[in-house]
Amino acid sequence: MASLNLRGVNKVYPSGETGLYDINLEADDKEFLIVVGADGSGKSSLLRVVAGLEDATSGSVFIDGKDMADVEPKNRDIAMVFQSSTLYPSLNVFDNMAFGLRLRKAPEALVQERVKAVSNILGMNDILYRKPKVLTAAAKQRVAIGRAIVREPKIYLFDEPLSGLDDKLKGDMLNVIMNLQARLEGTFLYATKNVAEALTIGTRLVVLKDGFVQQIDTPANLYDYPANTYVAFYIGSPTISFVKKVKIEKEDGKYFAAFADYRVELTENIVSRFEKIEDYAGTGRYVTLGIRPEDAEICADGIFCGTVDKTTDDGCAEVDLTPDVCLTAQAKDGVEKGDKVSVKVDLTRLYIFDAASCLTLLKRDGGYAQTGRADADFIPLAYNEESRIHESLKPNKQKKKK
Repeated sequence: MASLNLRGVNKVYPSGETGLYDINLEADDKEFLIVVGADGSGKSSLLRVVAGLEDATSGSVFIDGKDMADVEPKNRDIAMVFQSSTLYPSLNVFDNMAFGLRLRKAPEALVQERVKAVSNILGMNDILYRKPKVLTAAAKQRVAIGRAIVREPKIYLFDEPLSGLDDKLKGDMLNVIMNLQARLEGTFLYATKNVAEALTIGTRLVVLKDGFVQQIDTPANLYDYPANTYVAFYIGSPTISFVKKVKIEKEDGKYFAAFADYRVELTENIVSRFEKIEDYAGTGRYVTLGIRPEDAEICADGIFCGTVDKTTDDGCAEVDLTPDVCLTAQAKDGVEKGDKVSVKVDLTRLYIFDAASCLTLLKRDGGYAQTGRADADFIPLAYNEESRIHESLKPNKQKKKK
């Protein structure tokens, strides 16, 4: 198998749209690396650049230390599974799976051996000689995966391969893919917008937004130590609640977070992690607080008071503290819309971000699980800097008059 290394990869389309911006990441031999982000985040662009299906505007892609700049896609020894099955409708399952090997003029004996071996692994022996038109969506994706792995490439790329399946089939196929990775010990790069899917199968996640890397780390580290508000919001379900336009105040050596009619004291562990707290205390600079739903609970002795706006199927309630502040909290049975309630928050679990840059203001503590990876220390650009770069890359539509 192979290692994968991207150095300063940029992809700017003729329209000026930023597909990828300064991507630096490494996937070790036999690693299962997940690329996660919303639609338009750059996931497909990243995989297509690695595969050679699109050229990077600048930067380098290395496989096993070899620069792929002048290597054609067919010679990169990469297999890619797309969102749709892309099977050849005129060929049966066996011939679809064998197509790549035969194209490379592999001996027929090897073709027969590998196709049958992969068919056994994926449980497709009963459909080997059927045409794609009679197969279910899940079966078609199995065939597409089988066609990819039968060649035994160096790197496997999966571009949202389960996006069209229902939850039951998606769960089954996730198990198939995880078992495949364990059996093949291959290097897998898997793109998805489904966070639950990513957290289930990934050892490390690359979080993308609008072509920019936001953070690269383990699922647990992304959840507990998000680099910015985007990562905090994207990783976790139910999603984190944000309290905006919060001021930090200092009185008698203690620090407080103040917003609306509330003023709560910051706990010792939060103050110790807030390295530049004096830059905010009493200066009028705003911060944003983040509160996870599991760290908030509706109870009799809560520090916040509000009205239940709605309840959810996962045992939570959304509580309006002010017209601009809503907290999602754990709710007991019997809580209904319109109820006046109080919310208790574990203040040792607060997240604090700069209001302008959206970057975290809290350094990591002893709970952070070190990975030994340089990319785990990557600091994303400030929100306004990302916006400036996007604008600078757009072509000027105002043509000069001659």
